[in-house]
Amino acid sequence: MALAEKAAAVPDLASYYGSHGLRPIFMGERAGELRNALSEAIATAPLHGIPVGRYATAALAADARDADTEVRQARILVRYMRDMTGGVVRPASVDPLIKREVRRPPIDRLIRDFTQAPNPRQFLLDLQPRHPAYLALQRALTVQDTLVASADLPRVPEGLWRTGMRGDGIAFLRARLGSIGFDAPAADPLAYDAALADAVARYQAAVGLPSDGVAGPKTIRHLNGDVPDDARNRAIVVALERMRWMASEDLDARHVWVNIPEYTARIMENGAEVFRTRVVVGHADHDRQTPEFSDQIEYVVANPRWNVPRSITVKEYLPKLQANRHAVSHLDVVDGNGNVIARDRIDFGRYTAANFPYRMRQKSSDDNALGLVKFIFPNPWNIYLHDTPTKHLFGNAMRAHSHGCIRIGDPFDLAYALLSKQTNDPQAMFHRALDRGSEAWLKLTPIVPVHLVYFTAFPDADGTIRRFEDVYGRDAPLYDAIQKAGLDS
Repeated sequence: MALAEKAAAVPDLASYYGSHGLRPIFMGERAGELRNALSEAIATAPLHGIPVGRYATAALAADARDADTEVRQARILVRYMRDMTGGVVRPASVDPLIKREVRRPPIDRLIRDFTQAPNPRQFLLDLQPRHPAYLALQRALTVQDTLVASADLPRVPEGLWRTGMRGDGIAFLRARLGSIGFDAPAADPLAYDAALADAVARYQAAVGLPSDGVAGPKTIRHLNGDVPDDARNRAIVVALERMRWMASEDLDARHVWVNIPEYTARIMENGAEVFRTRVVVGHADHDRQTPEFSDQIEYVVANPRWNVPRSITVKEYLPKLQANRHAVSHLDVVDGNGNVIARDRIDFGRYTAANFPYRMRQKSSDDNALGLVKFIFPNPWNIYLHDTPTKHLFGNAMRAHSHGCIRIGDPFDLAYALLSKQTNDPQAMFHRALDRGSEAWLKLTPIVPVHLVYFTAFPDADGTIRRFEDVYGRDAPLYDAIQKAGLDS
């Protein structure tokens, strides 16, 4: 009964003990073996970017001889299991726009399997995500120091060094690159030649900079050691946590992967990229940012009508209508039954953002805000992928301009790719719907998972970690939350 009372405050433990006749974990025949296995697994926490202090390892030093010690040690086991199978931090606690739902396996079942495992240490180690991206991020976390040139070497002068240039600074650039394995042999060490440009590009890719082969200020600051180690590591630490949030997702299955800071959407299949396009994502203003979550794309919609979100209607369009009832004439004013209401029948001045009773809608057309196709995955936040008539934005390096939805650079090609599993001629299937001229919904069979993610560090196909700007500023609070969790032992 003492054990039952002590465990009652931890639902996972209460469930385990309750369904196993209150049999202890760390006071049985294998107590020492299980305790050692847990201690050894916890020692690997830094390899996951998790502060080891989170687990109060001192509590595992003593043999469990009473209910207090048993439950104290069992709580550490539960914490480790939960962290590895769903992350350390609750996503929404970092930012309300992180809508990701973490789905862990039943912890009481994991405890049972742990106590029965022939190799309990390996059982615990195997709880971590095994996806190649997670493993690549782990490797990157342990080898960051190999990308730092010796402080004894001459500093590379600030500037913009590119192919065809000459100068003493180029010799210093070669020396620093060569010292960390990015050699560029040359007959003239003062010349910026093609081999040096290639070495610079490889280094840039390794540290997560755009790999253009031009040694500009950011590249030089990295080479000179002016970028703190923490800045290099933090993006990887938070990326590992985000991958743990997604541990239950089958990322080998066919899915759409939209990495918000990269401004890129991909279709992934069996771990390989089969389609890629540029995207425009939500603006950096908090009320226009694209949220993070996973869902299922169910429909490709040709000639979509645009049902203007209420937030846009009342914040942007209602003031314009109050000043001029004929403003934004490309939009219809619609009542609750979907009927278009003549504007001269409405006294817009009577209403506020709180009580405006109408919706606004744009007909299908070439200049519709959604373009000629959208991709629907019904969700409470009314977020979807869509075409756009505003094509010039895809040429920008920074592409955070929308109200939250994701604009697709190659929307027709995405439609063909998504429809390709249900027809031998997806292009014809899509254009038959498009040629009708009116809104047409094509049901995807099978539906396709979509993941809206936020990785400022992520491996490419060969495991090289790419870095992207933290456009929404979400990394710092997540990193701080992980460090704070390390103090909560």
